[in-house]
Amino acid sequence: MPFLSLVLIFLATLAAMEGFAYVMHRWVMHGPGWFLHASHHRPRTGFFEANDLYFVIFAMPSILLLLGGVQWGWGGWATAMGAGVAAYGAIYLGFHDIIVHQRVRHRYVARSRYMKRIVQAHRLHHAVETKHGTVSFGFLIAPHPSDLKRQLAQGGRAGVRAAKRREDAVVEG
Repeated sequence: MPFLSLVLIFLATLAAMEGFAYVMHRWVMHGPGWFLHASHHRPRTGFFEANDLYFVIFAMPSILLLLGGVQWGWGGWATAMGAGVAAYGAIYLGFHDIIVHQRVRHRYVARSRYMKRIVQAHRLHHAVETKHGTVSFGFLIAPHPSDLKRQLAQGGRAGVRAAKRREDAVVEG
C-alpha cells in the first residue's frame, strides 16, 4: 500500500476518533457505563478511579489493529488505523488527564483561544455530578462556553455541583 494512503488512513482514523469518543462519552459513559464513569464526576481520592478502565477498554482495538498489521499480516491499513487510534489516545491522555485534570503536576496555562475553549468546555461538563444534564461530550472539538452555560441554565441546574463559597476557596487555595 502506498505511503500516502497509509498517512491518509492514519489521519482519517485520528479524526474519526473524536466522533467515536463523543458517541461513547454521551451514550455509553453517561448511559449504561455510568457505573464506571461516575467516579470521574466525583472528587478523586487516589491516583486511579474506576473510570480509568475505559482507557484499557478503548486501547484494545488499537492493540488488536497494530498486532494484526505488524504481526498477523492484515496489511498496512491495520497498522495505520491502529496508530491513528493510539495517537488519539495519546492526545486524549495529554489533554484530558494531564492538562485539564492535572493528574501529573505541571505549570502549563492555556493561553490560546482554542485551548481555553476546550478546557473551559470540559470544566463545564464536570459542573454536573450526575449522569443526566451534562454538556459538552467531545474532547478536541467543543461548543462555545457561552452556549454550554446556556444549556446548563436551561437544565434547571439539576445535578450541577454546588459552587464553592469564597471563604472555602481561600482556605483551600
